[in-house]
Amino acid sequence: MAAETVLVPVSDSVTIRQTIAYAVSELADGDRSSELHLVVAVPYDAAVPEGEKAVSELEDVLTRATLWATEDVGTAADISVETATIGTEEYLFGPRDYADRFAAYAEANDVDRLILDPEYHPGGTVPLLQPLERELTDVGLATETAPVERAATHGRLVGKATFDRVFALFWISYGFYLILGDPTYWFDLVTGAAVAGIVSLTLAQITFSTPPHRVHSPLRVVRFSLYIPYLIYEIVKANVLISAVILRPSMPIEPRLTRVNARVRSGLPLLALANSITLTPGTLTVRANDQRLLVHTLIPDAREDLFEGRLERAVRFVFYGRRAARIATPRERGDTEIVGGDHR
Repeated sequence: MAAETVLVPVSDSVTIRQTIAYAVSELADGDRSSELHLVVAVPYDAAVPEGEKAVSELEDVLTRATLWATEDVGTAADISVETATIGTEEYLFGPRDYADRFAAYAEANDVDRLILDPEYHPGGTVPLLQPLERELTDVGLATETAPVERAATHGRLVGKATFDRVFALFWISYGFYLILGDPTYWFDLVTGAAVAGIVSLTLAQITFSTPPHRVHSPLRVVRFSLYIPYLIYEIVKANVLISAVILRPSMPIEPRLTRVNARVRSGLPLLALANSITLTPGTLTVRANDQRLLVHTLIPDAREDLFEGRLERAVRFVFYGRRAARIATPRERGDTEIVGGDHR
């Protein structure tokens, strides 16, 4: 009789321990040898810095999960535990990408069913349960959500007021105060310090979604100061191109709706890229979700710049450093698609 094979996607969640225990109990109840596959999916290409960090963190989670599974299996059941890491050579953008990779792994390893952790959230803070369940059903993979007990989870507004949070917020507030005032006037220097102190002590707990890093955060500020002139240059260049098109009697515009898979994380990096694209005349970000950008382009030159990924590389430089900016263009990666307009 063929072994029953169960796949459990692993992430660092509060219910992964219970999910593994449930999967082992399900296999132990059977009357044949079984295989439990614990798999972590890396959301970023392992060849870039954020990918290296994600792989390291997820491998630690996988090690703990393997120990838990081995402990639960013991010697009573004929269950073997297998582990794997997938997605290290590509970017996984959203639930569909994860579902496709799990389906491919399931087919290659004769997996009978997938048991899903109800708090599964690879590479992020938001569980993917509902959209991932739908996508797994669409790809034809038998899926079951582990019936584990869990407390209701809510995003916390208040965090811990650490020194790094207070220090960073103080200088941000102080700098903003001096920009609005006169940095050469002693009264503004004194009152600015007082206001910044009050702001940092009272709002540090709710200002940052993640604590600022003592080394990386200042470097990002420096790189951002280098990014501003580049963005202004791109805006001026796009204005010239759009003006040239408008002044021509034939007005050769080619409005298109395009989709670009951006290789930046969701959150602030994706927001910065989406807004930079919108600030550049000739392009307008219609939607930004799961690292997928839906962008309206007015002229071919604007679309070419988008597909060449210049702003994407610049934003990667700001948030991840010079090494991360060395990346193939969206066109070279096959991450572009024209989804609206006449694109024969």
